[in-house]
Amino acid sequence: MLYYFIAFSICFFDQITKFYIEKFVSSSSSIPVVSEVFHLTLVYNTGIAFGLFKEYPFVFAVLTILAIILIVYFLNQKKHKLNVSERIALCFILGGSAGNLIDRLRYGHIVDFIDFRFWPVFNIADSFITIGAVLLIFSMLFKRKN
Repeated sequence: MLYYFIAFSICFFDQITKFYIEKFVSSSSSIPVVSEVFHLTLVYNTGIAFGLFKEYPFVFAVLTILAIILIVYFLNQKKHKLNVSERIALCFILGGSAGNLIDRLRYGHIVDFIDFRFWPVFNIADSFITIGAVLLIFSMLFKRKN
């Protein structure tokens, strides 16, 4: 149950940040937080990471739903084979995927706003998906054999 609380918290935090960004930042405008380093830039993304494949938003919604189902399956049915790092990683991916899926289903696009100027604009959900994927890879690579 704790793992689902982690995923829910990530999804909730993602949705709250997107709500406030949309409320206070106009579309395609950029607010410098640290000039030339970090800005809040509201961008609507119909594609996947880095705005790729914008012409297939429905496909990505379906793929995200399938990924969520697979993660829930692993957390419920295969949890005894997962270590704590792997479970947390899956929860990060689950929470981030759910946050972006909510956007896709509600708006037909993802709300992105974190802009480091040298990297494509992203959001909290993207951050947790990435952190979860990296953690999962490292955990699987360095997993101790019993």
